[in-house]
Amino acid sequence: MPEVKKIATRDSYGNALVELGREHDNVVVLDADLAGSTKTAVFRKEFPERHYNAGIAECNMMGVAAGLATTGMVPYASTFAMFAAGRAYEQVRNSIGYPHLNVKIGATHAGISVGEDGASHQCNEDIALMRTIPGMVIINPADDVEARAAVKAAYEHEGPVYMRFGRLAVPVINDRPDYKFEIGKGVLLRDGSDVTILATGLCVSAALDAADKLAADGISARVINIHTIKPIDEEIIIKAAKETGKIVTVEEHSIIGGLGGAVSEVLSEKYPTPVKRIGMNDVYGESGPAGVLLAKYGLDADGIAKTVKEFVK
Repeated sequence: MPEVKKIATRDSYGNALVELGREHDNVVVLDADLAGSTKTAVFRKEFPERHYNAGIAECNMMGVAAGLATTGMVPYASTFAMFAAGRAYEQVRNSIGYPHLNVKIGATHAGISVGEDGASHQCNEDIALMRTIPGMVIINPADDVEARAAVKAAYEHEGPVYMRFGRLAVPVINDRPDYKFEIGKGVLLRDGSDVTILATGLCVSAALDAADKLAADGISARVINIHTIKPIDEEIIIKAAKETGKIVTVEEHSIIGGLGGAVSEVLSEKYPTPVKRIGMNDVYGESGPAGVLLAKYGLDADGIAKTVKEFVK
């Protein structure tokens, strides 16, 4: 079999910004002294006059982004998820969210796949934090194709957008002619009748691999990519619940307040259904190789398949 192409979505973010900058003169990029890590350095190289380094001052960077947005610019404020959603939460809430300004936040290095950077930098709470800000759109792309599409869609959306990108190279799964990205719309990747796996971010490819393993055990698993956590696609979730009877959510994030929480909220109100949440179980991460950590916390294909199998049977 041919080797699967793998690209880190943070690389996709940087490349997409360059493409967007060529198309739109009002795109500006900010970073907090992490241009090399967030990959905004490629934008800085081509458009130095439209790149602003705020230094290690993430809160200030969000305020500057808000100010630029009031002048008609479309700022992409970029830093690690831990700093974008954690350290700068108040500024995102009050300076960007409250006035509903047209600021796009590129949050890289999210989740435990940051690896050796350890628990202090492995942000597993950012989606939960951003979900509480009224009017904030949250996108967690699964691969290079989706990440590039998300950056463009964020530009076309009027209002604040939080985009979550990873450090780990992940398989490209959406490289097909019929792929279409739309904010707020889930994507059916594989049909199934016994259970539905709703996955987001890097867990989407693992969920597809898990579905193959489950099929070998006689379990038909539907796999849906939920790239937009807010607004979430209620229609595709409720339809899956009605047709398969059981729902499993998979995310590289705390099971509290993330995809699992959002899906449970929808189903508890609209169509009560058994739900199993796979993610970080109210614990911090730890330092270690990304692949090893994903396996330890049950977020690789084997771990997902094992949990789903136990849930179904």
